[in-house]
Amino acid sequence: MLKYPSTLKPLFSFISALFIASILLACDTSTLLKDNYDIQDAKWFIKDTPEFSFEVTDTSSNYNVFYNVRNNRSYPYYNLYLTHYLYDASGKVIHQKLDELVLFDPTTGKKLGEGLGDVYDHKILAFKNFTFPHKGIYKIQVKQYMRQNPLQDIISVGFTIEKTAIK
Repeated sequence: MLKYPSTLKPLFSFISALFIASILLACDTSTLLKDNYDIQDAKWFIKDTPEFSFEVTDTSSNYNVFYNVRNNRSYPYYNLYLTHYLYDASGKVIHQKLDELVLFDPTTGKKLGEGLGDVYDHKILAFKNFTFPHKGIYKIQVKQYMRQNPLQDIISVGFTIEKTAIK
């Protein structure tokens, strides 16, 4: 067994405490889900309906649900129509809506969202202040509703679900 000089013990204690603190701070308890589905070859077929599962343990809080979309600059439209389906543990649809997501300014063509080079990320509100009716495993599914099959230049799609400060 290695013996360290007693002058290094405070340093090791400090490093250990720093490591534990960084692990605890890295845990984000306000995010229920943050997941994306990579679309093969950036060609999103209508039959391809990504689905995400997550567990709800706090039914007293409100949540905001966001779409995550990553697209290429060469995406041919300024908008993207998506429909989401939120299922409870029994498989019943408890929330469904067709949404228009604006990815580029319709007048100027200027990109919206964050990005570098030719790839842009968007986090767009799907619905807000939602309260889950009961604890359990939920699923959320997304379908593209554009008139192109396959839809070109969508790289990935997903959801972020975050607890809100409003009660």
